[in-house]
Amino acid sequence: MTAALLRLVLSSAAAAAVAACSPATEEGAAVAPTSAPPTAGAASPAVPATASPVASRAGVPDFTALVDKVGPAVVNVTTSRTLSAGAGMQGPSGDPLFEFFRRFMPPNGGGCGNGGGPDFRSRGVGSGFIIDAEGYVLTNAHVVADADEVVVRLADSKEEYKAKVVGVDPQTDVALLKLDKQGLPVAPISKTNALRAGEWVAAIGSPFGFSNTITAGIVSATERSLPDENFVPFIQTDVAVNPGNSGGPLLNMNGEVVGINSQIYSRTGGYMGVSFAIPIDVAMDIAGQLRTQGRVSRGRLGVGIQEVSQQLAESFKLDKARGAVVTAVEPESPAQQAGLAVGDIITRFNGKEVEDATDLPLMVGQTKPGTEVDVEVWRGGKSQTLKLKVGEAETSVARAASPASGPGTGATGRLGLAVSELPPAGRRALGVDYGLVVERVEGTNADVPLQPGDVIIAINNQRFRSLDEFNRHVAEAAPGSTVALLIRRGEATAYVPVTVGQG
Repeated sequence: MTAALLRLVLSSAAAAAVAACSPATEEGAAVAPTSAPPTAGAASPAVPATASPVASRAGVPDFTALVDKVGPAVVNVTTSRTLSAGAGMQGPSGDPLFEFFRRFMPPNGGGCGNGGGPDFRSRGVGSGFIIDAEGYVLTNAHVVADADEVVVRLADSKEEYKAKVVGVDPQTDVALLKLDKQGLPVAPISKTNALRAGEWVAAIGSPFGFSNTITAGIVSATERSLPDENFVPFIQTDVAVNPGNSGGPLLNMNGEVVGINSQIYSRTGGYMGVSFAIPIDVAMDIAGQLRTQGRVSRGRLGVGIQEVSQQLAESFKLDKARGAVVTAVEPESPAQQAGLAVGDIITRFNGKEVEDATDLPLMVGQTKPGTEVDVEVWRGGKSQTLKLKVGEAETSVARAASPASGPGTGATGRLGLAVSELPPAGRRALGVDYGLVVERVEGTNADVPLQPGDVIIAINNQRFRSLDEFNRHVAEAAPGSTVALLIRRGEATAYVPVTVGQG
């Protein structure tokens, strides 16, 4: 069995039963410093404003003071949403697609199948921590994804409050919540990201729903790049974290938050000694943007890149394998306007060395759009510097009615579908390179057996790698014709015929 990176949100038995009815979302991640992070309010007496080192007994770390200091600021996050047992599953007897899902998806009570059961609530549990006495809470985006209701329970008083989701950023897996409560204990935030491998750290969260559980370990590595996670330099630890720890704080020995626990690497779905946390400086920058702007802006170059191997370095007469070689340049992009070309090796960006290709997306994403930077490239056996004005990346969720599709040619207008891009976490969970998540079905296709959460992975047996490419396939179809959408619903795969409208 291959290992997988897993998000750490914990679903209830009801949610687990319906897991095969919708794409997996419990797996899992640039930030632009356009605004200051949220300012922590005055800490309550339960959480002293000054850090005090963790004591040790006979050379073994003692975490009791750390728990007393930070524990009151760690919260339990419970989410719920309503799922219809028969949504999108009702169909005439003999309909092959309906029969397929009826036979291979869970029966009534598992949330899918006979189309006649009542609606039910699916629940999940995660963690979070208070960053501002005015009621602002940080957690993971995947903890609150698609939730109808978010409830936060305080550790010390056990009081519960409905939380407003201020904003989420799926690409870094950060979410900001707001409670209608003031004077809350605040978790101290580390002012430095100078973590070192071998340093002791601890996690507090709600694994499997057991609130305020503390576990400890060491930092295994810093600035770890993960597949398809281009905007987070993860902290890798051997701290025991499990489903339900998502969104909880990772703490240094001074009792300061240095990260948000987000993922584990596991062959079984449980802890196996490797866990990953989002650095707190990245998370606080995202929180600041969500709080002040309601969205996150990231820099963009408009290039495709790949790693520089030793063989490539030799062929380009580069001293060693370093940098990112440009494999594609988008028309009218900031890269093209600056004169970047295919075959250039980007070795420095805005004064920083690009050691690996994975360094570049993070550097670019953290640069404020509109900033003019120097880009050093290796071209024709020598270095040269180009001036480049960083563009702004598109938001992480795109709609089918994208302006790039042109009036009337978006998938929403012609197929009666509203879709969003499947994030990298979901792609890994389903084992696909790209997909579009169905969010709404309407118009002439309202009765087709599609439902929110289905993932479209091909159209007329043709895979696509972008929303625009999908829309081009739709635009090429004649009005009134039928296109076959290949969809994934949990572990099941089937074709759904959909009629093309006039647009």
